[in-house]
Order: sequence, then structure tokens, then C-alpha cells
Amino acid sequence: MQFGVFSVSDITRDPVSGTTPSEAERIDAIVKIAVKAEEVGLDVFAIGEHHNPPFFSSSPTTLLAHIAALTERLIVTTATTLITTNDPVRLAEEYAMLQHLSKGRMDLMLGRGNTAPVYPWFGQDIRQGLPLALENYNLLHRLWREDVVDWEGEFRTPLQGFTSTPRPLDDTPPFVWHGSIRTPEIAEQAAFYGNGFFANHIFWPSSHSKRLIDFYRRRFEHYGHGTQAQAVVGLGGQAYIAKRSQDAVKEFRPYFDEAPVYGNGPSMEEFTKGTPLTVGSPQEVIDKTLTFQETFGDYQRQLFLLDHAGMPLGMVLDQLELLGGEVVPVLRKELAARRDPGAAEAPTHASLVAAKYGDAPARQPRPNANRGDNVTGGSPYQDGDAQAEYPSLG
Repeated sequence: MQFGVFSVSDITRDPVSGTTPSEAERIDAIVKIAVKAEEVGLDVFAIGEHHNPPFFSSSPTTLLAHIAALTERLIVTTATTLITTNDPVRLAEEYAMLQHLSKGRMDLMLGRGNTAPVYPWFGQDIRQGLPLALENYNLLHRLWREDVVDWEGEFRTPLQGFTSTPRPLDDTPPFVWHGSIRTPEIAEQAAFYGNGFFANHIFWPSSHSKRLIDFYRRRFEHYGHGTQAQAVVGLGGQAYIAKRSQDAVKEFRPYFDEAPVYGNGPSMEEFTKGTPLTVGSPQEVIDKTLTFQETFGDYQRQLFLLDHAGMPLGMVLDQLELLGGEVVPVLRKELAARRDPGAAEAPTHASLVAAKYGDAPARQPRPNANRGDNVTGGSPYQDGDAQAEYPSLG
């Protein structure tokens, strides 16, 4: 089971201090949060992708590569990579590079994005969001698995004899999650390819997320990737943690009441009762999180949203101390004790390499320089450990 935190990268006015951080301050803060996540024993840090104010994370691979360089164990990932407005070729190359730089400590979560103005900024139409998501991932999937790709689709120019570089680390593509708030078609896509499905599980009742997850599990089994129990599921979650429950309620209330997403709606008490949001002590967060396993079955990744709504860095770091020091150790023990022995393990680069190669050495693609740059047939790579025969520079 993997535990971590994610951020949507919002830049929001602090309703208590009345100040709004600069972009530079928020970017600096998010790096500190990621490093702190590893320090307190968490496994994963995730950041969203946005191209519109008030968000700053327009280049997740750049940010995550920097965080990977500052950490040793932490898996860096996206809370959404826009499969619709990004070109699949660029995604293939940028995330393969991140995979190399992080030594495999990465994966990514694909999503459609729901901000209508962003689509035309990248030459797309939000009304084509679902067909874009399906076609673009089909191409991305192939680019990571085939040295040479011939491809033609509806939304971009054809490819002839194209090779995405660099090839994935150990010739093993990164693990892909498909994230959705409400779209069964995305769960279907995840199941078709045998990828993971991540339910945002923040703003909606558990019954809503359960319908999507149950559908994904059934389709995962239908496509022959394993039993429903072996499907790979991730969950979001939202918490504000303080040593004492009454302090958590008092401290979080102004942030809840003025949050752009759920402020001016149901009260905080109504929201915590009807959704996964927990505002309370470490034990209260533990108790509510354990109900997720009872509701959804065994799952592989739990991410918490702690950093949002204008909360200052100090408040986020204090919560991370409690999450890593008091909440996650208990959850690891309790969830392990309750786990079905047949459930899937959390995917890692090492487990993916082992599944592909067993005890054999991983393929290490090496460019065959003697073939020239314009390869029209066959692979431009040598296999195995043989060194490429580069032409003399003398």
C-alpha cells in the first residue's frame, strides 16, 4: 500500500492573514512539501497540471524532476496529466525522460481536464474531450512499447517510422493511472489496457466513487487482466489534521468557508458527514480512512489533499508531521492485516521490470548510429548489452 499527498497547485488568498502568495513563494513551498513528505515516511507526491490562473503547475515534469533530485525514495507522479491537450509524442518523451532522471521513481495519472477555455489554447475542442482522450492514449501506449511507430488518427498528423526518445527506462513503460471524477468511459479505458484507476474521492459521497470503481473492476476482469480483486485502484482523500479534534475544526473552518471549490455551500459539518473530508484528530482520520477499504475493497494507493485553499506552508508541514508520524503507520498496519492475500500489490518500476523480464536482464535499447538518422525500416536500436558502433570522431 502506498500513501502520499497531492496538490492541485492553487494560489489562493489566505483568509486568515489576508495575503496571497506569489507564484515564486508557492512553487518554493510545494518543493518543501514534497521533500517533507519523504522525510515523514510517505511514499508518493503528486502534482496536478493546469495552464490557467490561479494555478502554477503548467510543467509537471520539470517540477517533478527537481523534486526527484532532492529525494531518494519518493515516487513522484501527477495528479492529472492532460491526455487531451498535450501531444502524445511530447508526453511519451517528457515522461520517459522523467523516468530516467528519477531512476524509475515515477508514474503518471492521465485525465481529460474539465476547464473549457484551456482546450482552444492548445488547438482543441472540449466537445471532443473523450475521443481525444481515447485516441491520444492509444498512441502514447504504442510509443512506449514499439521502437518504430506508424500511426494515423483523427486529431493529429500521421506518424511514419517514428521513434520516441528516450526509450523508457529498462524498456519498461511507466505505470499509468487513469483518473476520473465521474466518467465511466475513463474507467473503461483503464480496464481495457490493464492500467490503474484513480478515483478522485474528494467532493463526492463514497457511493459515487464506488460505482466507478466497481465498474472498473468488472471491466478489468472482463478484459482478462486478472480478477476484480487484482485490479489496481487508487483513492484521493481530504483531511485537516490537528492533535485535538476541536483545534482542527477551529483552524480549518475559515479555509473551508472561503475555499473557491466548496465554500458558500454546505457547512463544514455537512460536508464531512457526506464526503470523504475529515477534519479532526489523527485517530479520526485513521477511522474514516479505514472505512474506504471496507467500502471499496483492497486498493493500492491513498493520496491525501492537505495543501490548498490558501493554507500557509507551516500549517501544511504540521499536518504532514501528524500524517506521517501518527496516521500512516497505523493505516499501514491495519490495512495490511485486513488485506486479501490475492489482492494486487502497489505497482513500482521494479515490479513492472520483474513482471516483464523475470530473472532475465532488462533490455537496454542502444541507438545504432551506423544506420543514420532516417531509419525507414526495422528498429534503430540494438538490443541487450552490445555497445553501439558509433562512427569515428577523428
